[in-house]
Parts: sequence; structure tokens; C-alpha cells
Amino acid sequence: MHPTPQDGRERAVDLTEIVKAYDVRGVVPDQLDERVARAVGAAFVRVTGADRIVVAHDMRTSSPLLVAAFAAGATGQGADVVDAGLGPTDMLYYASGSLDLPGAMFTASHNPARYNGIKMCRAGARPIGQETGLADIRDLAQQFLAESPEPAATTGTVTERDLLTDYAKHLRSLVDLSGIRRLKVVVDAGNGMGGYSVPTVLGDEKLAALPLEIVPMYFELDGSFPNHEANPLEPKNIVDLQAKVREVGADVGLAFDGDADRCFVVDERGEPVPPSAITALVATRELAKVPGATIIHNLIVSHAVPEIVREHGGVPVRTRVGHSFIKAEMASTGAVFGGEHSAHYYFKDFWFADTGMLAAMHVLAALGGQSRPLSELVAEFSRYVASGEVNSTVDDQAARVAAVKARFADAELDELDGLTAQFDDGSWFNLRASNTEPLLRLNVEARDEQRMAQLRDEVLAVVRD
Repeated sequence: MHPTPQDGRERAVDLTEIVKAYDVRGVVPDQLDERVARAVGAAFVRVTGADRIVVAHDMRTSSPLLVAAFAAGATGQGADVVDAGLGPTDMLYYASGSLDLPGAMFTASHNPARYNGIKMCRAGARPIGQETGLADIRDLAQQFLAESPEPAATTGTVTERDLLTDYAKHLRSLVDLSGIRRLKVVVDAGNGMGGYSVPTVLGDEKLAALPLEIVPMYFELDGSFPNHEANPLEPKNIVDLQAKVREVGADVGLAFDGDADRCFVVDERGEPVPPSAITALVATRELAKVPGATIIHNLIVSHAVPEIVREHGGVPVRTRVGHSFIKAEMASTGAVFGGEHSAHYYFKDFWFADTGMLAAMHVLAALGGQSRPLSELVAEFSRYVASGEVNSTVDDQAARVAAVKARFADAELDELDGLTAQFDDGSWFNLRASNTEPLLRLNVEARDEQRMAQLRDEVLAVVRD
């Protein structure tokens, strides 16, 4: 129990409402406050059995206090804490991987300023999902909120450690940009953590100067996101980037989300490059290094991705949407790379974790390693027309999905993740229920605009009936 700011009375905290597929996320301080963070920190140490952990945080004003509380819970259980301070989420994955420690990142990614959250992983950046410890952490933290845990015989210590430069060095060791042609690159950090990491990864001459002219946009760290939401998948949030690319005659534009684990790309015309095309491009680069390797893709990326992987001698493996599924499949298959429609990109060389920065560096290397503009370079990876994600608010998700399944019973159907229907002409759709909202999410792809629109409208007519 803890007092509310409104009336001083105590209320219970139900962690089932804020613990989702791979993190704890909620409104600060109504759902996620220092007491909750302390309880989660203690539970995290108990469940992982760690005697040492690493933490980092984004630029939100609530983050430092929550980190301190989480660390207090962890040290109270006898664990030492390495505090890496400010950083993007993939820097926390780097820390967890390179130090071989369980980690916790305090961020709410692109969500509004009133939110914060905790992304947790085991040592080596291995994911924690509902079936691999998250439910246990939730339940134990719930107990600790009701009754404080027994402290350890010896309290752990907190040590601050700056890992940004080491993280940058590691990324540069994976993609060599030193020999590419000079590129003008507009980067929209959205007032998020890209504004902190990009200057070091791509611009720090102490690490060796790169042939890049970086044109910064919204690099000032500000968790209130005064210029636009830090979610580059929303078209309205890349309008400024598109305009700047055209204005300065840039070769490419990059947009990072709030915690900079995702990167979205626009070409020299300011036109968006679909994440599926980036997935295919990076896959071909990874296959050139490791011929015959496995590439993971979720079931919503373009069908061009598995086609191109096969054409380059690779083995495509289709999986559910979500980082815990992607990482688990990569680990079990030894895949060298994985990509999602949401601009999450995963690398074996990065402990199977996702990093938008590394994907961006692959794009820069591919672009700068030849003479064509980006629009021409990626054209070969964009073969179909996609609807993008179309959301519908419904009262009964299961009933609507069942109605769609009945309507398209003659198609080739599977239910790996939601309902996927594939047709003889190469078109397909996937309809998935949101885990957190009364929404159905529809993605459609076809060989031309007319067929895509026809199929999209047929499905929506049933969903919204």
C-alpha cells in the first residue's frame, strides 16, 4: 500500500495491469512509482539469482528516481549494481551482453512523458518473457509491495560506469564505415536518446572520423517530446525529417524512436523506406558474410523478405511478432539476423538483441559503398504494395476474427499469430488482436495497389460490420 497524491489514503497496486509481454510500463506515479520500482528491483534479483546487475535509463524526468529505487531494491537483496546512466536501450543490451549481467532499462520508448517503464533481460541480453521469468517477477514484486522482503545479510553496492564509448566502439567494429563515399545524413532524434548516442557512434572523431556529415534535428534530450512524438512509424512524426532531407539535399534521413532501439529510414527524396526493405537489405549483407545462414522475420514483413533471403542462399524462418519470440527463435536456430515490420532489427553479433543504430549503420555502409541514390538501391527490395497497419476498434475481438476466418475459408489459413490468409495470386493479410486495447490490427499485401485495396476493404467490411 502507498499514499496517493490526491487524498493521502493508501491504495493497492495491481502489477498485473502494468506488466506486459516483456516489461513493466505504466503512468508515473499513479501506477509506476519508486515503491513499485524498489519491489521490482528486489524481485528481479531474487528471480534471476544475480549477485550483480546493470541498469541504464532514458531522458525522462522520472527515470533517475525510478532507477535509484530499483537499485535500492536490488542492493537490499545483496546484489551489486552497475549504473550505466543515460543511454539508449541497445546500450543496455550491449552492457548486459559484454558484462554478462542481467539488465534493466528504464524507458517508455515513444510513449508520452507521463509514462515510464522497465525493460528487463537476463545475462547476455537474453529476453525475459511471460514464460521465462516475467510472471514470477511480477508475482514476487506484488508480494513485496504487501510485505517488505527480508534483507540480505550484506547490502550490495552501486557503481557508476560510462559505457557509451565502449558501446560505440563495438558497433563500429561490426560495420566499417571508414571507406564509404561521403554522405550527408539528416538524423531526427525526436528529443530522445538518439540525440545522446548518435554524436558518439557516428560523430566522435576520437574513435576515428567517418565520412559523414550529420545534420541534427531535435537532439536536445526532452522527455516531454516538444516537437513530435518519438514514434517514427507514424507518418506525421517524420514530416519534419522528410522536409529537411529535401531542403539540405541529404543522401538519407534517419529517425529514431524515444529510446533509440528502432530506426526508420527515408531516402534522398524524403520518401519512407519500408522496414521490410531494410530487413531484406541488411539480410543480404549478413548472408554475404555468412553464406547459407538463417534469417528470422515476423509474419507481417513483406513476402519479398523470405524471397530475397532464399535468392541469396539463406534460410528464412517465419515467427510471431514480438522481440521475445524473435530472440528465442534466433537463439534456437543460430540465425545471424532478424527483422520486424516495426523497424526492430536483431543481430547475432549483438547478442541476438535489437539495435536500431546497427541497422542504420548497415544502411549507410550499403549506400556509401556504391554510387546509386538510396531510392534506387532499395527498389530491388520493395516488390509488393502494403497497406500498413490498419486498426479497428471492436467490442469482441474473437468474434470478429472468427467471422473473417469464415469469410475467407477458401484461402490458405494459419493462426501462428492472429489469423493469416494467403491467396493464389500472392496477396495475403494478417489480422491480430491487440494485447492491451480493444483493437484488431490488419496488414495486407498484394502485387499491385488495386488488389491490395480490394482485399483490405473486404476484410475491413467484415471486421467493422
